[in-house]
Amino acid sequence: MDLKRYRRTLAIAMAMVLEISLAPRVWADELKGTLQIKGSDTMVNLCQAWAEAFMARHPQVTVAVTGGGSGTGIAALISGTCDLASSSRLMMDKEKKQITARGRTSREWIVALDGLVAVVHPSNPVKQLTVSQLADLFTGKIRNWKELGGANRAVVLLSREVNSGTHVYFKEHVLGAGQEFAPEALLMPSSQAIADEVAANPDAIGYYGMGYLNPKNKTVTVAKTAADAYIVPSEADVRSGAYAIARPLFIYSLDESQGLVKAFLDFARSPEGQAIVRQTDFVPIQ
Repeated sequence: MDLKRYRRTLAIAMAMVLEISLAPRVWADELKGTLQIKGSDTMVNLCQAWAEAFMARHPQVTVAVTGGGSGTGIAALISGTCDLASSSRLMMDKEKKQITARGRTSREWIVALDGLVAVVHPSNPVKQLTVSQLADLFTGKIRNWKELGGANRAVVLLSREVNSGTHVYFKEHVLGAGQEFAPEALLMPSSQAIADEVAANPDAIGYYGMGYLNPKNKTVTVAKTAADAYIVPSEADVRSGAYAIARPLFIYSLDESQGLVKAFLDFARSPEGQAIVRQTDFVPIQ
């Protein structure tokens, strides 16, 4: 996490701490213990903000949050090395079968909504793209910005790495069935890495969740088809499905949730938890 984003996440968490400290306690019991949350890079700042507020409410609880990608988090949940897996994609059937083979059951919780944004350098004159144009870019059918009304310069493609839920979602819902990313696409380790590279490279295009939007990147408006409106994801458009690349964000647990796991999930989905969703620039489910 870069310094500015860390400070912003900390400020959100501290604001929630103050709000909680002034509010009456809603849990009569005093929770204790450690909770491990691992997974989605898209969700890591959101989960960290939840964790800070939850620990302020329950001072004898420690919540550790790490990223690494949705696939990494789900693999850790399967192996028993984390309590909750954050994921920006649905759990795959093969992952569910691995859980079943261990005599466990997976539980899926939608905790927020998100819109994937396509971003370019602020100097790039390209302002709008259809989903099919995005697909043509990231599969390598379009290789020069002049084909889209930009400069006569080669396109630099930035994608999340294959273990990322955002990578999987973009591949399935933008590239389409059976399509692959162009071999020259650069696989970046995080959404922040994409944001940083786009800010520095006039020829780059990348994608990430709307929680990573920043003024150093220009958001390209996206339309489902050329006949539809070109829009930037807003809360209303993501919630209604009007935005072309909207998705739910998940947390996965095992078996019947109880104790710390249940308390954290209840908090994340509560009005207080959903206020944090909005403050971290995602879309609440309520």
